[in-house]
Amino acid sequence: MTIEKMQDTLESYLARRLGSPVTIHGLKPISGGACQENYAFDLEVDSRTSSAVYKLVMRKDRGGSLDGSLSRPQEFRVIERAFSAGVLTPEAMWLEEDVTVLGSPFYFMRRAPGRADSRYITRDRALAGVREKLTDQLAETIARVHSVKPGSDSNLDFLKRVDGESSSAPAQEALLALRTQLDDLPESYPAIELCIRWLEENIPTTDDPVLVHGDFRTGNFLATEAGLEALLDWEFAHWGDRYEDLTWISMRDWRFGKINLPVGGISQREPFYEAYERTSSVPVDRKKALYWEVMGNVRWAAGAHQQAERHLSGQSRGIELASIGRRACEMEFEAMRLIEKGDF
Repeated sequence: MTIEKMQDTLESYLARRLGSPVTIHGLKPISGGACQENYAFDLEVDSRTSSAVYKLVMRKDRGGSLDGSLSRPQEFRVIERAFSAGVLTPEAMWLEEDVTVLGSPFYFMRRAPGRADSRYITRDRALAGVREKLTDQLAETIARVHSVKPGSDSNLDFLKRVDGESSSAPAQEALLALRTQLDDLPESYPAIELCIRWLEENIPTTDDPVLVHGDFRTGNFLATEAGLEALLDWEFAHWGDRYEDLTWISMRDWRFGKINLPVGGISQREPFYEAYERTSSVPVDRKKALYWEVMGNVRWAAGAHQQAERHLSGQSRGIELASIGRRACEMEFEAMRLIEKGDF
């Protein structure tokens, strides 16, 4: 569908839905990832008594999905619940599940200011004075995400449930997924096998399952010189262990060259953990954090090998896939370093 055709379709659809004449200005595609298409635009709504302008992003399914990713209707409901819990994330609006409108489900969300690109967040001098504040805001935001618990909202019943009879279920499920992922690859990876053995021998408990964002890292939030503006990209949300989020942001590849600043390339771990403790009133167990940080590096190392194999096999050739594969050894090294050191 051309941009012009999409604009005409959306103007007709929104006029019917809102019961007022509407005009779309500046409709354009923006980055959306492998499973989604994103479009930014301004919506002018003219009612009988007044007019209003909404700055919006539309998210729709591209077709196909990644393992564990949510559909757009599911993502919409997660964002609704997170927003109601006070999470700093754009408000989701006007879900449409009728595929005859645009060919797949879609919804709208308010467009937040700021930039998500890693170089800006970790290196730009404009943010030099707010990175400490940004660290606290990220901790506070993810603590609010974790305030949502299984059973607290029937609208989230589609999320995979944590086995209530097994407190180690999140770690066990992550290890099972890792084993399956490795079995699908044509080569052996001794470093990953070594790390998995350690992970299997040190499985922690999950005493309080929570809503997990699933991809909480630099690159998935918007920031300005004022600080954090919005947490984005909820397609991997699930019930699980809070330490998945608390440590995924510290995984080596998400530091974007700032190796000495493990929390997303902007902070040390302790200020981040302490800010989380202040907001959540939940003590951060540093041993569990170590376990899940090792897990994060191993999972992404396996994922990087998987991406490289897509390129090498000819399934989907691309320089980005090849370059991701070259970084697998960095995550393997980091996981083994953490295991050998026994702490951070």
